[in-house]
Amino acid sequence: MSQNDLNALLTSSRALTSQLSRPDLPSINLSLDQIEAQSRRLISRQQGAESSKANYLLAQAHVDASTLGNSIANLNTSTIFQPLQPLSDTDVTGFINHAHEQTILSSIEEGRRDTQAEFYRVLEERVRRDWEGRKKRILDEFGVRGISSSDQPGSALQLRHSVRGLASSRSMQFTPNLQMRAKMNAYTRVVAELNSTRLAGASYPIIQALKQAAQQISERSPFIDMLNVLSYITQEPPGLQAISRAGVHMLNAPMFERKFARAYTQSGAAGVGGRQLRAQIARGAREALEQQYWDVLTQTVHSHQQQANLGGDPSSANYVRAFCTVRLYSSGKWDERLEIVNNTPLWAKLYYLIRTGKVEEALVEAEDNAAALNARERNFTTYLRAWAESEERKLPRSMRDRLLSAYNSHVLHAPTTDPFKLALYKLIGKLDPTKRTVAFVTGGIEDWMWFQLAMVDEEDGGIGLKELTDVVLGYGERYFEPPKSNLKGMWARVLLLCGAFEQAVAALNEKAEFQVEATHLAIALAYHGLLRVPERFEATDGDILLLAPASPAALNLSLLISRYIRPIMQSDPKEALEYVACVCLTCDQSDAVGKEQMELAWEHTRRIVVSLDSDAKWEMLVGGFRGDGTRISGAIESYTRLLRLQDAKAYNEQILLPAAAEAERESRVNEAIKLYNLAGAYETVVACLARFLGDTITESPTSEESLRLEATAREILRHYERTNRAAGRERGVVTKLLNAREARECKEAGRVDRALELMEMMELVPLMGDQTAIRRAGEALMHQDDAIARNLGYFLQTMMEILKQQRDSLRYSNAADPHRLAQLRKKANAIQSFAGALRGKRLSPDVYEHISRMAVDIAL
Repeated sequence: MSQNDLNALLTSSRALTSQLSRPDLPSINLSLDQIEAQSRRLISRQQGAESSKANYLLAQAHVDASTLGNSIANLNTSTIFQPLQPLSDTDVTGFINHAHEQTILSSIEEGRRDTQAEFYRVLEERVRRDWEGRKKRILDEFGVRGISSSDQPGSALQLRHSVRGLASSRSMQFTPNLQMRAKMNAYTRVVAELNSTRLAGASYPIIQALKQAAQQISERSPFIDMLNVLSYITQEPPGLQAISRAGVHMLNAPMFERKFARAYTQSGAAGVGGRQLRAQIARGAREALEQQYWDVLTQTVHSHQQQANLGGDPSSANYVRAFCTVRLYSSGKWDERLEIVNNTPLWAKLYYLIRTGKVEEALVEAEDNAAALNARERNFTTYLRAWAESEERKLPRSMRDRLLSAYNSHVLHAPTTDPFKLALYKLIGKLDPTKRTVAFVTGGIEDWMWFQLAMVDEEDGGIGLKELTDVVLGYGERYFEPPKSNLKGMWARVLLLCGAFEQAVAALNEKAEFQVEATHLAIALAYHGLLRVPERFEATDGDILLLAPASPAALNLSLLISRYIRPIMQSDPKEALEYVACVCLTCDQSDAVGKEQMELAWEHTRRIVVSLDSDAKWEMLVGGFRGDGTRISGAIESYTRLLRLQDAKAYNEQILLPAAAEAERESRVNEAIKLYNLAGAYETVVACLARFLGDTITESPTSEESLRLEATAREILRHYERTNRAAGRERGVVTKLLNAREARECKEAGRVDRALELMEMMELVPLMGDQTAIRRAGEALMHQDDAIARNLGYFLQTMMEILKQQRDSLRYSNAADPHRLAQLRKKANAIQSFAGALRGKRLSPDVYEHISRMAVDIAL
């Protein structure tokens, strides 16, 4: 139906009701709902008439008004005005407007329901994730090893975490067994040498060193293949010497520390630096696969010497010819899918030369057979030469267009096409990149990955490394490393080949047998600047891998290292410190993230310090003082540059003082005092000594902790008196408390005279004074230190017990001295008077009663 027909229909519908309209009245356009609402409002405004008179008049006429009203109310009027023939609705405009309004309302309601459902779903997911994180932290604190669950199918991204990230949070906590411990020792030497080289300001071949350590553990470890790939990507030369062997050549070595950090973490995806780095990653990964395939090729030829018929020609072309014979020649004939040129499968030979990285040899082979090749595929050698001579392995646009035309005309859709020729066309022209497989050519995982890397094009409009990574992640682990296969570590290796370094480390860490390797792979990546770390507010205590929809993947290196060093912090604190120093490798990522990484490294260092339970290990890590007061430096001080601690003040403020406060909160008195002392907080040392001595004054003096505390206090006090440090009231309090402890020991040993002398040195009570002096002593008690004031009852009782012991000794001796007994009674009365003045204020009634009883005993 045309537009004119619709307009005519609308005009006719309006003409049907034209006889009802009056030109002298304005038109009213109301919907049915509006008309009903207006009618109800009009009815509500009408005032009801007086019904009593009307009922009276109707009753005189024999009319029952109430019954009639009920009948009318119950009357069904729905069909009274119904026409015998149905009338069609002609208000098309009203119908359309009403339908439009209803559509809008239903859309709003549907959106509200969807929003509400999404809100509750997100809330439930966050509650579940928060619970998982809390449970993980609790299990980690208690050292419980969690159970890793298998990957669950789901969306690629859930909130800010992917399925892979959630799997990482459920991965097993690192708990080394005997075999892992052997691997850890081998790799620890590498990390220690790395840090020594960093301190010297030189480069360290960490990948080659890790590779050598891995080869000593196992010659067939998948970790070796991963390190080999990484060495090609980073271009770390195998001949670079370590610092211990470099000597004077150290200054001439290239710098590798954080070489790629700026391009990898700070350049945008479309930036020049980012594109160049991705191209280098793809090129390095491809070259690693080429070298690996060359090793496979030569091994295959040597293991089938009779069939290969290698002869005396050691050239690459001859090796490839022999390999083709072993792989493609059987029962006296070549594989039927191959196109034979000059009695040889030339397309396969060219492909395998390129597959093993022998591009120049492939070009020579093609030019030697140029006539035969060009007869079959016109200008093929020209295309191959242009491709081989291009640094980016890419044809000019004009040549690519001609190659594409030939590819579409008689290569792609030909009934019988040599698969190697098809693969060569696709490689040289980077044709049809979305079709990622070539039958019979890219069957293996390494072959498929090499083919994809060779097709990578980082120029505008091309399918680059990022798109390849998305494809690989879309396939998932089950495609590359099935659950019951022997391809251990293959998924992590594939991710590494794609440049998904963070996912590769997380995938390796999910395997219990590769958790040691995962940590060291992350350190190697961080050293070369190929690792992103998340901001602290994004990171969680359960996930080492963070995947966000709008930002690249990030790996929580700090959490990974924290889990790794937890079992060895107490047994090998120096070894744990070596790994903590590697956290600061990522401090240059950005201002905020870099500062957070420094703070995390400091936090791990403090945790190591507080966890130590051996004085020898403790002093080895943080240092100490010799007998003559000279300072002994610890291992942490030698690593201050790696930990980004600028000077001694930063070391004290960021490591020693917070660690001392943590030890103090955990009631580790000796460690806290030593740390405060090392940090130069002498007033705090004395205050802590006074507080802790006051807390333990009533404990048994023979307990190990008490004896250690007393020895530490006396040593520090002698040192402070000799150097005139902390010469305030607090130091006098410590002296008094030490005298009280010694007095108790003397009392229990029977040396009561010395015990009383020590108690009198505290000057709490004027034992030989009058009431005025005693009252002044009570008033002075208000200004005493809390450690003295809260133990006043104990001190007074101790003094009374000493006096009672002296009195008993004199009473039962043959030479009792009346004058001495009188002095003892006077001292006891002074203590009783002093206690009486403080009863109810500083002393409890029980203490005063006990003192009074002993005073009576002494007086008798």
